[in-house]
Amino acid sequence: MKVARRNLLLIACLVWSAAGFNILRIGILSYSMYLTPLNILLSVLVFTVFQYLVFGKLVRKHTARIQSYKEEKQFFLKFFDVKSFLIMAIMMSGGIGLRASGIAPLRFIAVFYSGLGASLLIAGILFGKNYVTAVKSSSALVDKL
Repeated sequence: MKVARRNLLLIACLVWSAAGFNILRIGILSYSMYLTPLNILLSVLVFTVFQYLVFGKLVRKHTARIQSYKEEKQFFLKFFDVKSFLIMAIMMSGGIGLRASGIAPLRFIAVFYSGLGASLLIAGILFGKNYVTAVKSSSALVDKL
């Protein structure tokens, strides 16, 4: 199924927002016994590291890639490249494995998942912002014609 190029940004928004919301929810639900200033600070640190070193760059990279496509209609899974799908699969498998195996203590899940989930959710929101910008740009272009 092919979609308008800018709709790939909307798909990325929905996928990243859903993933971020779910991971953030797991983190917050695990936090009740571990709510301390130090743990909150650690969650903020996890968020900051992932936002500035991973997901912020990812949003810019994929937005630029999507916008550079020559053809207007694109296969709907092209909101990611193959490398990103592999990274997402590894992260999901690792996260599920950590929780299911009990290797990671609940405190780690609370702190790490809250920071990571918030960063993923922000990435989804940024893809949504880029989608709105693309829609407005194409509307402005049509208005000029």
